[in-house]
Amino acid sequence: MMDCTDRHFRMIMRQVSRRSLLYTEMVVAQALHHGRRDRLLDFDPLEHPLALQVGGDDPLLLAEAARLAHDWGYDEINLNVGCPSPRVQQGNFGACLMADPPQVARCVAAMVAAAPLPVTVKHRIGIDDRDSYDELLSFVDTVAAAGAGRFAVHARKAWLQGLDPRENRTIPPLRHDLVLALKRDRPQLTVELNGGLETLAECQQALEGAGVDGVMVGRAAYHHPLRWAAVDAALFGCTGTGTVKASTVLRGLVDYSDRWCSSGGRLWAIARHLVHLVEGVPGARRWRQKLTQAAVAPGAGPEVIEQAARQLEAHGT
Repeated sequence: MMDCTDRHFRMIMRQVSRRSLLYTEMVVAQALHHGRRDRLLDFDPLEHPLALQVGGDDPLLLAEAARLAHDWGYDEINLNVGCPSPRVQQGNFGACLMADPPQVARCVAAMVAAAPLPVTVKHRIGIDDRDSYDELLSFVDTVAAAGAGRFAVHARKAWLQGLDPRENRTIPPLRHDLVLALKRDRPQLTVELNGGLETLAECQQALEGAGVDGVMVGRAAYHHPLRWAAVDAALFGCTGTGTVKASTVLRGLVDYSDRWCSSGGRLWAIARHLVHLVEGVPGARRWRQKLTQAAVAPGAGPEVIEQAARQLEAHGT
């Protein structure tokens, strides 16, 4: 999610779950070729396991991206074939590539050949009027034959003309049934369900009741981080992890924010993601206001995070 799943938000979520696979924002392969690679690729070692999500339609550039992902230490590389934004369409990547399965296959094959990382694909169930189940099957079969190791399927089609990216997340109806059918008909493939999963209970139902291999959660994690505090115990069988509170998350960020600010970074880059951390408790709005005011001040550093944690601890939050 652009402007959301940056390195700072990923560190927040790593305090919530130690085991869940995290994804970067989509990085354009052409930008990796021409731009500041350190700015686009650097991450904290504590973020593992971590997938680099890339966008593009050029097999050579995507092969280069796969090599860079391997050299930088990512755990997998994911090709985004699901983003419907007009800007992405102008670059001929994202969801519009579902109209050209052979080209996606060429991209995947180049990435597989370039580096020993798992190559995975995130895509929609269809685009525009090309949304039949047979077309979905054909797309997946073509890309799987090229070496894709896992398919994260957003269970909505994308309208490339007439709907903006926000509307494409809500207006096309959810079709979880098509993703479940895909897993049923291609049991040898690893299939993840994405779209409309708002709670841990819904994720468990998809995994245990519907039989998909994995689930992907995006905006529900960004807007409600602590909603997923029990994910390691519930889905990964971890014991002794303790209760994850908002104050626990903040305590886990103190050293990280110190390193970031000491390197010249601004605290607000981290703190802006914390506004959703506390919700549904008395004083949450005031706490967010005080954190924001302190974090945007010139020279703000880790002491702001520590003070915010103490305020929460005083109320048992």
